Amino acid sequence: MSSDDELAERWRDGDEKALRTAYDRHGAAVLYLAQRLLGNRADAEDVTQVTFVAAWTSRDMFDPRRGTMLGWLLGIARRKAVDRLRSAARDDRATETVRAHLAPPDEPQTPDRIVDRLVVADELGRLPDEQRRTLELAFFDDLTHPQIAAVTGLPLGTVKSHIRRGMANLRRRWEVDGAAFGSRSAGPSRAL
Repeated sequence: MSSDDELAERWRDGDEKALRTAYDRHGAAVLYLAQRLLGNRADAEDVTQVTFVAAWTSRDMFDPRRGTMLGWLLGIARRKAVDRLRSAARDDRATETVRAHLAPPDEPQTPDRIVDRLVVADELGRLPDEQRRTLELAFFDDLTHPQIAAVTGLPLGTVKSHIRRGMANLRRRWEVDGAAFGSRSAGPSRAL
């Protein structure tokens, strides 16, 4: 496969060799863009993979008359990197919420704080073993995602997924139980 036009034609026809050729030609540029946007090689590699999977599954959307394959792939990579950044920001906010409710032992224990800790402990107990273990390593042992992957032997993406799903479960439980930050300071309730 020599020309970009021929590559584009084979790509749209679903030729798997075209996928490999496109990756060989443009993978480094996609990785470079993702790494520049994310600042992290591991996340950039994940985004590169997700970019090519998304491009392949939506290959019928590629129109070589509207631009080059490289431009199309870089557009997908940019959107995937932004999604990754937004997801990380959500995870960071959820992490800070949980950490704010896990009082250090030297702080006085108010009844509300004790209830919050019990809700977190109960929800952690309901999570699947691997998911609970990753959250415990992240919050109680203060390990990074790569460190957790090394300790548990799980792939980095699985560790991130376990933490993201575990945090989502904790957040849902927090909201259902009315323990979300600020919910107790809304003032006295009025009797109807």
